[in-house]
Parts: sequence; C-alpha cells; structure tokens
Amino acid sequence: MLNKVMIIGRLGRDPELRYTQSGSPVASLNVATDESYMDRDGNKVERTEWHRVSVFQRQAENCANFLSKGSLVYVEGSLQTRKWQDQNGQDRYTTEIKAQRVQFLDRRGDASRADAGGYDDDYGAPAPRAPRGNMGGNNMGGQRQAPRRPAPQQRDDDLGPAFPSEASNMDEVPF
Repeated sequence: MLNKVMIIGRLGRDPELRYTQSGSPVASLNVATDESYMDRDGNKVERTEWHRVSVFQRQAENCANFLSKGSLVYVEGSLQTRKWQDQNGQDRYTTEIKAQRVQFLDRRGDASRADAGGYDDDYGAPAPRAPRGNMGGNNMGGQRQAPRRPAPQQRDDDLGPAFPSEASNMDEVPF
C-alpha cells in the first residue's frame, strides 16, 4: 500500500503553532496549489486547491519561526483523516496532510517573501520571527528562545524554477 503526498504551494496565512498536552509542538499550515486548463470552449480555467497540513516536533517550530503568509513550500507526507465532534455533538471528519518533510523554497530577493517578512541581507537566510506564544498549550515551563542562526555561508546555488512548468523545454516532459 502507498499513501504519499507531495505538493508545492504557498501559505495562505501564517503558520499556527500550538503544543499538545505532553508538550510536543504542532504547526498547522494552509497551503494553496493551483492548476490551469482549457475548458471545452477553449477558455483558460484556473483552479486553486487548499490543503491542510500538520507538522510535528522541531520541524513545526521551524515552520512557525521561518514561514509566513505567502511563503513557498514543498510538503511531503501522507493523507490522514481524523474524526472529531463539533459543539452539537455531531461527528465531523477532516482530511489533512501529515507532513514528514517541509522544505522552504523561497530564495533571496523573492518579492512575495520579502513582503511577508523579508530576508537577512547578510546571507539570504530568512530572518527568524519572534515566537508567537503557546496559543493555549503547554510551553513546557519556560520561555521559548529564538532559534539559533546558522553561520553565514556563501549562497551561489541556483535552485531553479519553483514549479516544473516554469523551466524551459518542460512542455516535452513525457509524464
């Protein structure tokens, strides 16, 4: 059996970080993906799909500290459906992506990212954001500290286009 999801999209809002009763961090992301196609009449139709993503442990804290609305991300994980009860006692279901990997895809100078928090001019890494608090969870008895910044490094690597369709000659790819 296989349950694997891979998406590339932009965050529709800032990540929401909370903590379980046992103190484990969990971040919720809303990620938008889009596609376009031609309808029967030859009109271009664009469609946006929204995905709920749950991220756990250290990766959840990294998402909360370094991502914001508009950030471009690659998410890899599996689909999970949860059952819960609303205020009226009715059973409700939600399907979400349980992330095993979240990769930040924004590059230095990306206008959409600069508007959503910016970059540190020293070496192109996202500037860490101030912690948002625990949002109703247990913060494990102490203040959260800002993440440690990596040592400056030269960033000459070009990661290429964010979406495969933006690359040249991708119209001829046989899949």
